[in-house]
Amino acid sequence: MRLHTAKNLTFFTPKNTNSIGIPYFDTGVSAGFPSPTEDFIEQRLSLDKELIKNKEATFFARVSGQSMIDADLDDKDLLIIDRSLEPINNKIAVCFLDGEFTVKRLRVDKNGVWLKPENPNYPIIKITEENDFIIWGIVTNVIKKV
Repeated sequence: MRLHTAKNLTFFTPKNTNSIGIPYFDTGVSAGFPSPTEDFIEQRLSLDKELIKNKEATFFARVSGQSMIDADLDDKDLLIIDRSLEPINNKIAVCFLDGEFTVKRLRVDKNGVWLKPENPNYPIIKITEENDFIIWGIVTNVIKKV
């Protein structure tokens, strides 16, 4: 369900599912020589259980833009964001800054807070008292299409 569209992110809420999961083979997938198929043991895997730790505080957002490409967050990637996690130094966070949502790496020390893009073509943002600023949530996972 689409929740909100901002300039740089589109937010979604997780859909409640009673899924028993999809088939999962716990033997690894060889990137070299193939393994015999009789060695596979089928289990069930729920991506909700793997990727979402706090369902009530978790949201999805789709990235728009290139400011985080060196952190491997590309345009159209789907972020999983947990609003219950503490925003600490070096975490990637979704922030509300002066009326817009943005995703950046947090730099927090005794001298202040900065939002650091992971692309040298974008400036580091120093947060000041004049900014309307909220750390909205911490990115826990990214889902990419291949």
